[in-house]
Amino acid sequence: MSLTAILESRELIKEIDPDGALASAESIADQVKQVWEEQESIQIEGYKDKPISQVVVAGMGGSALGADLVKHLYRDQLTVPMEIVKDYDLPAFVGPETLVILSSYSGNTEETLAAAATAKERGALIAVLAAGGKLAELAKAKNYPSYLINPKANPSNQPRMATAYNITAMLLMLSKLELLSFSEEDYHQVLDAINQTMERCLVEVPQDKNQAKLLAYMLLERRPILVGASFLEGALHIAANQFNENAKSFADYKIIPEINHHLMEGLTFPKSNGLNHFFVFFQSKLYREAIQKRITLTQQAVNQAGIESFEVTLESENKLMQVFELVTLSTFTNLYLAYLEKTNPCPIPVVDWFKHELEKLA
Repeated sequence: MSLTAILESRELIKEIDPDGALASAESIADQVKQVWEEQESIQIEGYKDKPISQVVVAGMGGSALGADLVKHLYRDQLTVPMEIVKDYDLPAFVGPETLVILSSYSGNTEETLAAAATAKERGALIAVLAAGGKLAELAKAKNYPSYLINPKANPSNQPRMATAYNITAMLLMLSKLELLSFSEEDYHQVLDAINQTMERCLVEVPQDKNQAKLLAYMLLERRPILVGASFLEGALHIAANQFNENAKSFADYKIIPEINHHLMEGLTFPKSNGLNHFFVFFQSKLYREAIQKRITLTQQAVNQAGIESFEVTLESENKLMQVFELVTLSTFTNLYLAYLEKTNPCPIPVVDWFKHELEKLA
């Protein structure tokens, strides 16, 4: 069986991906639509009368990715600081004027449950994003504002494939509190960006016209290094995490201009860098001009070091749409890479082993 044949056949893909990761990728827009249509269930407006000095999102892995996207996309609009806690402990500043959003797809993530207890002790304003588990029970028992995910648009039931639920619910929570603005027009633009990008990435689109398939081939047996800037940082984080879990690939993301101050000097060694690394640069006309120039020069530096690279120019008309363009493109890319590796993207055996061993130690 040729590698090309795999990406051209839904039947062959189904053999590799029986749990439906591809179906979840093709349902990203449906996740956004579902949350929008169910937004009346997010009764958080009662917190508008209370002073909110900062927002803290407590979540791990895929359940923290939506917050990272929102934080960087809306950093020029958010009216209070926003911090993401990927740990057991909340910062010392958390108190009665802090909105703590507890985010866990399973609802049973031990770090997030520890943060929940601390938030309650300190009298913080608490909201919940979960699909079930102890967090959902806590939200109902304490009457916390919440969005409880009914994952009907996530056939794989993998948390990392439910990111659009998380992003949209968080945007609506913060919009209802007037900490940022997310309008009906924005909602339709998000759907347009997802659907337009997905149409170019579907299995039925041949390789020579399908950027997701082309990128997957380029990244085969390579270490993906994703490079971008400013408002795309959270989207790049989502992409890197999905490469890790779906494609089982040692991927990472880097941000311009920060890496111009150190990373370029680290391209020389080890000498195998040119054999096992591949940089993907995400260029955007919406970056400030200085950043666009830095992207180009950084790519030149990478190439001069003997490391291959590729530039993806995002085409959507505004920042919100480009973020979802990147997320959609990268989702299909990392799934196609998994299929080329003949690896089921859904199981996460090493993470599951780790959790099991941790329970034994406890």
